[in-house]
Amino acid sequence: MKKFNGRRQFLKNLSLSSVAMGFLPVLSNCKTPDIKEKKEEFLGGCDQTTRDYYGEGPFYTDNPPTIQENQLAAQEEPGTRMLISGRIYNLECSQFLPNVLVDVWHANHAGEYDNEGYNLRGQTYSNEQGFYMFETIKPGKYLNGAQYRPSHIHFKITPPDHPVLTTQLYFEGDTDIPADAAASINSGQYDASHRIIPLFENNEGKMEGTWDIVIDGAGVTGNNDLHIDKGMIYNAGPNPFQSDLLIRYGVFKKSKVGLMVFNLEGKAVAVLEDATLASAKYEALWKPDASLSNGHYFVVLRINDLQVHHMKVQLKR
Repeated sequence: MKKFNGRRQFLKNLSLSSVAMGFLPVLSNCKTPDIKEKKEEFLGGCDQTTRDYYGEGPFYTDNPPTIQENQLAAQEEPGTRMLISGRIYNLECSQFLPNVLVDVWHANHAGEYDNEGYNLRGQTYSNEQGFYMFETIKPGKYLNGAQYRPSHIHFKITPPDHPVLTTQLYFEGDTDIPADAAASINSGQYDASHRIIPLFENNEGKMEGTWDIVIDGAGVTGNNDLHIDKGMIYNAGPNPFQSDLLIRYGVFKKSKVGLMVFNLEGKAVAVLEDATLASAKYEALWKPDASLSNGHYFVVLRINDLQVHHMKVQLKR
């Protein structure tokens, strides 16, 4: 297994399913020593998201449309389906940022941009919990002189009342990254190393990647998501799930603990735990309410009212 490098690298490897009513916290037999080891393994820093060396590039179109139902690419768009999601934080990673404008555009499967219309162009906002998400296709490559540019997605990220950040997102394993003038930079103001993310195939056969963004901005909640030294969600399954979802999480010291589920609009749809718990591992069993619609949700662990960890989950009946 690849060793995780900090909080954001750890979160890149997590993907899950949806929400419910009802829960069952259960103390496991394996307690503090294992939790301490996990805590120390995943402690990490907070890396500011950098600008891309190529900046906006020549293919941006003003006034893109709003992404509808998280679908940047139409279902009939040729190419490999891909889901990108993450959370947006301030520079200290001490607050998450809601209502951040996320403007995205990229080439189609053949490496061509739509410069007459708005295909594969759109904008969305981070929700009340700072999460954003969109589904698209993996961009094709195109020649830049004698060299192909690696597959990439353009981003313009604008927090309320703060400057815009223009950058690009790349993908691990792309053989054209080492020779690319922008994607190969690994230090300084254009360092792309934290903008090269892994993709994995989820249970729906789609590629999925997680990219957390750290940018200058003012959060409104004051919740801390920098150090996973208070508690964490270990896993949840099955994913996607239809009826029951078992969530395993740990508390590192006696604390007030909340385990909640939010929809894509950032609204709480379930409270699975709200109690003072001792240092230990716990389980919560979710039984989805019939009123919940299929789709993605976020499970959030709160320790002493700080949101210290989250996972994305999917309900698919």
